[in-house]
Amino acid sequence: MLPLTEQQLRSSFVNASQRERKELTLPDLAQVRWDDIDFLGWRDRKLPGQGYVVAHIDGEPVGVLLRQAEGRTRSRPQCSWCEDVHLPNDVVFFIAKRAGKAGRNGNTLGTLVCAEFQCSANVRKRPPTAYVGFDVEAARLRRIDALRDHVDAFVRRVQADD
Repeated sequence: MLPLTEQQLRSSFVNASQRERKELTLPDLAQVRWDDIDFLGWRDRKLPGQGYVVAHIDGEPVGVLLRQAEGRTRSRPQCSWCEDVHLPNDVVFFIAKRAGKAGRNGNTLGTLVCAEFQCSANVRKRPPTAYVGFDVEAARLRRIDALRDHVDAFVRRVQADD
């Protein structure tokens, strides 16, 4: 992912009000390992039920404000983005208000995602060898591409004003 500034981050959110953009708690951008992530995702330290995701869509940063759904998941769900079946972390259901008129009308989208947005790290782990001759590196690269596709599709659906 390309590095982003505080100004780029704050202005990227398509489903947040001006006040929400101004008040959001940013991660420590100096600590972000930009080459190791496919999207920037973080939880708000001040508002624990809130999260943020920023991805590059058509060369521009697009941010989505997420809210964790109430309640507990009864079984161990699979993350919709990294699709890791051996997750070392929790998965939660996040809800995003749609952008534009759809969002003002109360339309939302939901997705199951790693609770602390560890998806980029999960897809970069060495997958188990499925059979003799299995190309582990090719499988890892396919998982990285699939993560990017899943995040891209979700952000585009939030961004779409229909």
